This record gives sequence, structure tokens and C-alpha cells, in this order.
Amino acid sequence: QVQLVESGGGLVQSGGSLRLSCAASGPTSDYGAIGWFRQAPGKEREGVSCINSSDGSTYYADSVKGRFTISRDNAKKTVYLQMNSLKPEDTAVYYCAADPDLYCSGQSASGDFGSWGQGTQVTVSS
Repeated sequence: QVQLVESGGGLVQSGGSLRLSCAASGPTSDYGAIGWFRQAPGKEREGVSCINSSDGSTYYADSVKGRFTISRDNAKKTVYLQMNSLKPEDTAVYYCAADPDLYCSGQSASGDFGSWGQGTQVTVSS
């Protein structure tokens, strides 16, 4: 099972930026899909973005479209989530997830991903 380690979370003011990193134990090109999810206190985990290894296609939740960008660096075995124009409602624990057999889309759910990182806290102050 792949090991995923997130980093880059922190406290930022509204309108600021953060870049999350998800370091994988193996080549990111080996994974069908790698995605980012988030969970705020008292809320369900929701999909934020994902990227497919086969063709590099990406998906974004409507709430982050135009503000967040997912990318990957195969040489560094890392997937990034660049988050710009952050809002207080973006505050959550952000998780990286991967699955070798998945082609992610807007219909992909957390249960479709087999491997998860430990999460990194993102707090956006108003």
C-alpha cells in the first residue's frame, strides 16, 4: 500500500495562499489517481481536487475552481495543491489520497481511494 505524507498546512489570512504537498512512497505515475479531500469540524469529508496519472486530467470542486490548482512532479513523487485567494470556509484538515486503479472525476468519492495520508491543518482567518 502506498504511503502518503502531507505537508504545507498552516495559518493564513483571508485572501492569502498556501501550497500543500503530498509526498508518495512510489512514483506518482504508478497511481491511477491522486486526490485532495478536506474535512471541517462537524462536516463530512469532501473532495477538493484530483489528478489522473494516465492523461493528467484534473477535477476541481466548484467551491475551489479558479482558486486551487493541482499539479504533480513525478521526479519528486509529489502532488501539490496550490491554494490561492483562501477564504475562512476553506478551513479544514486536508487529506491526500491515492488509488492505483481509479480514474477520478467529479463523481469520485472518498471511498474510491484506497490510501490516505494523515492530514494537514489549514486555517484561514478572517
